[in-house]
Amino acid sequence: MADKSKNNYSGIGGQAVMEGIMMRNKDKYSVAVRKADKNIEVFVSNIDDSKQNSFLRKIPFVRGVFQFADSLELGSKALTYSAEFYGEEEEEKPSFLDKLFEKIFGKNAEKVMMGIVFALSLIIAIGIFILLPYFVSALLAKYILNESLVAIIEGVFRLLIFLGYVSAISIMKDIRRTYMYHGAEHKCINCIESGKPLNVKNVMKSSRKHRRCGTSFLLINVVITIVLFFFIRVDSIALRILLRLALIPVIAGISYEILRFAGKYDNWFVRIVSAPGMWLQSLTTREPDEDMAEVAIKAVEAVFDWKTYLKENFEFENAAGTVDGWLDDDSDEEESTEDILKTLAEFEK
Repeated sequence: MADKSKNNYSGIGGQAVMEGIMMRNKDKYSVAVRKADKNIEVFVSNIDDSKQNSFLRKIPFVRGVFQFADSLELGSKALTYSAEFYGEEEEEKPSFLDKLFEKIFGKNAEKVMMGIVFALSLIIAIGIFILLPYFVSALLAKYILNESLVAIIEGVFRLLIFLGYVSAISIMKDIRRTYMYHGAEHKCINCIESGKPLNVKNVMKSSRKHRRCGTSFLLINVVITIVLFFFIRVDSIALRILLRLALIPVIAGISYEILRFAGKYDNWFVRIVSAPGMWLQSLTTREPDEDMAEVAIKAVEAVFDWKTYLKENFEFENAAGTVDGWLDDDSDEEESTEDILKTLAEFEK
């Protein structure tokens, strides 16, 4: 008998990209993009698994650092791929900077430029979300003598910056569409892990929130940061800044383990821990349309055998009484209690 405290963990995950979805399953990933001509382009590739078997990648609280780095790298690749379709209608002339990079780095010009953009983005993120809250709290420390209160203020300010950023970018039209694709990604995974055949109807009925979401990971990061720096205190300003930078991998490792646990188990503790992240997904996901659900399905099917997964985890062969047919069923779910009562009332008449 299955353990009810465990979720039906599929192991697949992904992210929204420009007009599409990236899905990853073990050493394989796919990117499905809805092109301007309304057709869906699907790219599939293998991930170099030579480094995946490293001993360090199997150590709890350490593996999360590598997983986070891998996710950033893979996410950047997927975004770059989708951007090629997103801007294909308006081809711009190469800028002076593009020509300069191509002249210096040749075929590697695009990779170098992406690396620089990524590094600058990381520096800006660290400056806004890590260092800015510290400097604000340091200014307030001149007027507030209670160190614990100053630490709390720093944490609250960091949380407000994060929530404000997430809310602010949701106003942008392109980001709203990306949030809709984000919802489609979650709906697909929820559809499979709840034991339903993967089709547009079932996907649209599924929840757009998921416990293993990257949004929840980022929120957990913020909360862990607040807790750690409430207890870890040093007098030197330089050492305080250094600690905030040096502990980023540690915080990422802890956050990964919490998110991993929440994705595999279902109990009161997990539900409490997951609640803030699930609430935040109300901002970072939107209800997708059926076209977006179709793109997400294509991305999943390119890397994941969901039919075998359902047979192995939900024993539908026995439950349905037949081997064929149920997996391709596109019918609605079972009648609701209200529908059944209406049918009985009509029968009595």
